[in-house]
Amino acid sequence: MLRVAPLFLSATLALAATRIAVHGHRGARGARPENTMAAFRYAISLGVDVLELDLAVTEDDVVVVSHDPHVNPVICQGPKPGAAIRQLSFAELRAYDCGSRRHPDFPKQQPVPGERIPSLDEVLSLAREGAREFNIETKIFRDHPELTPTPERFVDLILAQVRRHGLKERVILQSFDYRTLHAVKRREPRIRRAALCENDQRDFVVIAREAEADIISPHYSLVTREKVQRAHQRGLPVVPWTANRAEDWAWLVEAGVDGIITDYPAELLAWLQARGLR
Repeated sequence: MLRVAPLFLSATLALAATRIAVHGHRGARGARPENTMAAFRYAISLGVDVLELDLAVTEDDVVVVSHDPHVNPVICQGPKPGAAIRQLSFAELRAYDCGSRRHPDFPKQQPVPGERIPSLDEVLSLAREGAREFNIETKIFRDHPELTPTPERFVDLILAQVRRHGLKERVILQSFDYRTLHAVKRREPRIRRAALCENDQRDFVVIAREAEADIISPHYSLVTREKVQRAHQRGLPVVPWTANRAEDWAWLVEAGVDGIITDYPAELLAWLQARGLR
């Protein structure tokens, strides 16, 4: 769908718009090594509303923060490039340096040598350092069950850490695999659940109902004003991913979204502030 981004937000919309929640994608992937403590601390220093992160599980059932089920050799260096995280102990995983290599897709990213893949426990401890909320994604794969625990076990391991830190009201659990959303609803219904979708053209309300989700989180290209309005009529916030350009931010704000997941939280925050939306 061809969209023409508005050159400026209408005065009516600017007055009516609620605060757009800024989610730092993998912390702040455009500026720091993704899913590292350095990235999360940098995002906190900017004033993001939500830290967005991805989860995997080690051989000894430690929940760790990684987008990939394998140690990604593009951004990590260590003993066994490409090793499956589920086949490594947490101690073995800590041997990898995931901060020295700049991601080739993010030329402004600042390397932080020595950064390790952190545990979920470490990241949730950032609540004491100013982190407001956490949007955590279960990376789980129906066609590769050997790479993760079962959905139920995965959720139980996450909930143990969330409860330990007393953060049930400040955590969102998101996933493309709705089995984990179903499991968390049964175990801890107070935790918000976000349905991720990428190529699903259905109405957001239909997707959220299937996922038993409180939030709909589509790829930003799926957003239309009409879909957002119907979601809001059912009480569903809309938080698209991963929008990195000003023209996309403008369209999403015009469409009425509730939050934006971005690799460039500093730039998005400045863009919102310049338009009186922050």
